[in-house]
Amino acid sequence: MSADKQAEYVLQTVAKRGIRFIRLWFTDVQGFLKSVAISPAELETALTEGMTFDGSSIDGYARVHEADMIAKPDPTTFQILPWREPEGVARIFCDIHHTDGTPFAGDPRNVLRRNLREANELGYSFYVAPELEFFYFADSGPEPKVLDHGGYFDLTPLDTAQEYRRTTIEHLEKLGIPVEQSHHEVAPSQHEITLRYDDAMAMADNVMSYRHTVKEVALAHGIYATFMPKPLEDHDGSGFHTHMSLFEGDQNIFYSADSENGLSPTAEAFIAGLVHHAPAMTAITNQWVNSYKRLVAGFEAPIYAFWARNNQSALVRVPTIKAGKASSTRVEYRSPDAATNPYLTFSVLLAAGLDGIRNGLTLPDELGTNVFEMSANERRQLGIRRLPETLSHALDELEQSELMNQALGDHVFDWFLRNKRKEWDAYQHHVSRFELERYLPIL
Repeated sequence: MSADKQAEYVLQTVAKRGIRFIRLWFTDVQGFLKSVAISPAELETALTEGMTFDGSSIDGYARVHEADMIAKPDPTTFQILPWREPEGVARIFCDIHHTDGTPFAGDPRNVLRRNLREANELGYSFYVAPELEFFYFADSGPEPKVLDHGGYFDLTPLDTAQEYRRTTIEHLEKLGIPVEQSHHEVAPSQHEITLRYDDAMAMADNVMSYRHTVKEVALAHGIYATFMPKPLEDHDGSGFHTHMSLFEGDQNIFYSADSENGLSPTAEAFIAGLVHHAPAMTAITNQWVNSYKRLVAGFEAPIYAFWARNNQSALVRVPTIKAGKASSTRVEYRSPDAATNPYLTFSVLLAAGLDGIRNGLTLPDELGTNVFEMSANERRQLGIRRLPETLSHALDELEQSELMNQALGDHVFDWFLRNKRKEWDAYQHHVSRFELERYLPIL
């Protein structure tokens, strides 16, 4: 359907369904959802000209002296919000432009669009499917109160949140977002809803809708949902394991029937790029101080940069493919956490993989053993690097990467480094409960 016909469909639907408000959605650089509501009378103008807003009030956007920006709705993303029925409220994702009509370099959606265009110029389409985890707590207070003590795949009576997940899935399906599965995760009160794979731009929009829907359903039930990477000290954090594949037309080019491991040379080079650029990408895939409390030994999150086919501790895992399902061949990148900005994470993952293809990077040897049982010297001899241990270390790695600068663009790259350096500085001033409990009585 052409853009004009899609816009006409939106206008007709708003009139026919009695929609009272249309929310224009976009994200800031860190991935926080922004929204402005307009009436149906303003919608046609918004679709053709966009809506002007003050970009200087959004962190990471415009400076005060060039504040006016344009939110241009993408009519293909129009959906009615199911949790606001029967009031009649809809949403549309927007691209952010300057007033002269040029795309704004600080818009994460524009960053992803630019990276996808580069893939398309090579003949590739990029598909992704994230496994997105989250917690339900009684409230958002500083002492998390879990709702259950269930574990992986537990059913009643340990999983008390089935109703919340079921309602969330119903809402997602009404938003046109197909769901593959849901279950209770490993930690108490932790859950996962897996979305069916889609092209990366649609999926990034879906992830933003997913996180908002989970929070809306929790709010409606008087509880709190969080995508904080590591809210419980003694349990696993929430990941954003990202499954990826490249297609040429209808053909998954990660699969090769002639290969012993089923991977094509293109897939092997893509994986090599992911492993090679992993330290530089980590600040984007794990952007918060708290993210690095998840990337520690003793839990399921990966901390070393290596790949394997069936090893949950690997940073890059190649899932086993069912017989006759060659089109499902994919690679899974396991370090991103649930609070990442999906537009930027998909951008850097794609850029790293394409760099491996362009430069013909050689796939490192597969590591099928438990890397945590190796000595540091054994890992060093095998060339296995540890992912950054702190946000500060990750920012150092990011700052040295020309590829990450190209993938993010100067605006996002420079702003991200400045903003996150401030976050790290603020964290360094913090005296934690750990320090008080351990040191105050004895020092």
